[in-house]
Amino acid sequence: MPGQRREGAAGAQVIVISGPSGVGKDTIINELRRRPIGQTFHYVVTCTTREPRAGEMNGVHYHFHTDETFAALNAASGLLESASVHGRSYGTPRSEVRDALERGQDAILKIDVQGARSVRAAIPEAILIFIAPPSAEALAVRLAGRGTETAEELVTRAKSAIVEMDRAKEYDYLVLNETGYPEEAAAQVEKIVLAERAKHPERRITV
Repeated sequence: MPGQRREGAAGAQVIVISGPSGVGKDTIINELRRRPIGQTFHYVVTCTTREPRAGEMNGVHYHFHTDETFAALNAASGLLESASVHGRSYGTPRSEVRDALERGQDAILKIDVQGARSVRAAIPEAILIFIAPPSAEALAVRLAGRGTETAEELVTRAKSAIVEMDRAKEYDYLVLNETGYPEEAAAQVEKIVLAERAKHPERRITV
């Protein structure tokens, strides 16, 4: 069943990487994938109702859903968390997290600030890492540089980022992503994961 809860292997962790849009979460995760430890992780693919952008593949970058199929999955408890962000729905597939933990893999979740709060409520043992920009100005430049939002959307995301930055205190760790140095941010994430593994080698998470 989609919502069935099961216990993971000893020591397997749920790692949430979160922060405002444009802060560089994808870039840091790509850096993690290149590191030896990063190749042992399972990177959970988020479900969304937004349209694919150029070059995005279903099941690789996101699980793309219609409003109807997303709602059905959520109703069946198939999502660990879900949230509406800038008019689109996003959610974390429960089965993907659960299967990774059962295999003994750390599950890496890249989600927004709303979703991080929901994951903490569902999995108190989850490790929440907030990715912060060096400044609000730097974040605005990154957002504009992506070229994926309209001017109106950029204003909306900038306003949201201010609110989201205030939520950083709810996280276990804060990692600063300096412009041009994502490898340093990835190294900090690696240190956090290793430290948490050492602290809780026998912990089993139920998802």
